[in-house]
Amino acid sequence: MTKAAAETKIENFTAEIYRVSEDNKIKLETDALAVEEPLEIRLGLSENGKSTHRAISITMRTPGNDDELAAGFLFTEGILQSSNQIARIKHCGKFPSSQNTIRVDLQPGVKVNLKKLERNFYTTSSCGVCGKTSLAALATGAKRISRKDYPKVSAATIHRLPEKLREAQTVFDRTGGLHAAALFDARGILIDLKEDVGRHNAVDKLIGARFLKDDLPLENVILFLSGRASFELLQKAVMAQIPIVCSVGAPSSLAVAAAREFDVSLLGFVRDGRFNIYNGRERVFEIYETAAS
Repeated sequence: MTKAAAETKIENFTAEIYRVSEDNKIKLETDALAVEEPLEIRLGLSENGKSTHRAISITMRTPGNDDELAAGFLFTEGILQSSNQIARIKHCGKFPSSQNTIRVDLQPGVKVNLKKLERNFYTTSSCGVCGKTSLAALATGAKRISRKDYPKVSAATIHRLPEKLREAQTVFDRTGGLHAAALFDARGILIDLKEDVGRHNAVDKLIGARFLKDDLPLENVILFLSGRASFELLQKAVMAQIPIVCSVGAPSSLAVAAAREFDVSLLGFVRDGRFNIYNGRERVFEIYETAAS
């Protein structure tokens, strides 16, 4: 596979604002804003012996890591199974910007299930289910997490994750407007982090980076989310075989159902020295040992 297009640098816009204090005094200041722009993902493939390309998704995202976002999207939606299926990834198009359209060209002879592309993807930056209405949507090729020899994670390690994520969120420090998704090992050591205005985009970028490096499945890591845990994010974790998902916010009911169906350890409200375990407490050994005694 050829090297994808050069990574777009994440830039920030500024705006003049009036900051109002508790005593109603106002002060004119300059505030940094997170950039949000559309990205059209196109798939280049062969049909009836001819090369063609199809638009399959438009998502609102923070520019940067677009190649990983596109690859992660195609993998987590079950359209691609291996990075070897990709010939190249490149930005293309003229409007509104050549950096806002990206095309994933497949290797000659690679066949994909076009029925999975029939639904019209339009993904907003803050969506949860994005057209998926039940666990049946996980019929994209997801498999239940069945291995029992994953390293267990201590409760103390879980408690430290929010601070470690915050320390690594450099763009958030400047804008305050980005979601983050991070991979940690069982000791709580940061492996990788991606940021985006869309929580699902951040996860696609994170998984897409490992997908392009042939570093899947991710069987020994923790996925940590800066926001809430939606069904769609659980789907992406399951596709990558991530056994533990932690979020600062609340999980949705469908996310909990997916975690229980596919044996993902799901932790929510991981902040301020506490967290809730919605499934898979056996992977958090301090809690499990106390509860089992």
